[in-house]
Amino acid sequence: MTIVDWFTNPTVILVFSIVFTTLILNYIVRKFLDGVLKRVENTKTVWDDALFHAARRPVAWLIWVLGIAWAAEVIANKTSTGLAEIIEPVRYVAVVSLIALFLTRFIREIETRFITKGSDVTTVTALGKLLRISVLITAALSVLQTLGVSVSGILAFGGVGGIAVGFAAKDLLANFFGGLMIYLDRPFAVGDWIRSPDREIEGTVVDIGWRLTEIRTFDQRPLYLPNSVFATIALENPSRMRNRRIYETIGVRYEDVSTVEAIVNDVRTMLENHPDIAQNRTLIVNFNAFSDSSIDFFVYTFTKTTNWVEFHGIKERVLLEIVGIIESHGAEFAFPTSTIHISPESD
Repeated sequence: MTIVDWFTNPTVILVFSIVFTTLILNYIVRKFLDGVLKRVENTKTVWDDALFHAARRPVAWLIWVLGIAWAAEVIANKTSTGLAEIIEPVRYVAVVSLIALFLTRFIREIETRFITKGSDVTTVTALGKLLRISVLITAALSVLQTLGVSVSGILAFGGVGGIAVGFAAKDLLANFFGGLMIYLDRPFAVGDWIRSPDREIEGTVVDIGWRLTEIRTFDQRPLYLPNSVFATIALENPSRMRNRRIYETIGVRYEDVSTVEAIVNDVRTMLENHPDIAQNRTLIVNFNAFSDSSIDFFVYTFTKTTNWVEFHGIKERVLLEIVGIIESHGAEFAFPTSTIHISPESD
């Protein structure tokens, strides 16, 4: 067959027409989706944005898959290469894979947009992971069924082999269910400051995975903990505090004992009128003890803020005001002293 005969061959012309039509259709659909995407970005709902963002690439690939499969069918019908037997399964696998790709992209887009709008990161991430895993498992089983693999046999083997796998991967399963319990019980979320009195664990939660939880310590070191650890330790979540506590014991000299009552009353009044002190929480200022070198009173109160930096600024101002009150009464702070009594020598 000459080159002229090859170019005038009806089969070649038909295949070329199919490929060229696929190319033009792909270009038109992409331009259409780009135009729609620009319009839906101005809407308030996140669903249409996520839908068209997720569909843009899979739809373009789907057009190419269908076009190439059609061209391959035309070639297979005109030849005896055995190509026709594999076209249908390959096309089905490709279509299922693209649908799974679209769904996973759509779920990820929705997840990202809900987090951006302020939804709970831990809950949204957990739901996103569960949905993506469900999509991938369903797609995999569908592809295996198409390729002639018995899905019922796989499921039956999974029931029998699950016992052996459970023993072999008990730590992995423990971490998986530990992560699931974190998602369900929600003792902490991404961004929370947590610490454990049982272990040297303290920092900000960066990510909660199915096997590991990543914590960023306050000296900026990454700390990776298996999720099963959280089932065996006590855990504090200071991020969920309603207030922060100021608890200080202050001592004045024994020489200033006559001013203690007035000092205590003035400090109490100052705290009761302080704009940064929570008045709906316990507020105590009382003369407390006769110490070795001082007369002690204690301050027990709570700030309105839970922010660590703001708390220390408020605490500093409160303590400085207490210093001013003590000095205004002519009293001084006590410090450890010893008095030595020397008895006169007897003759």
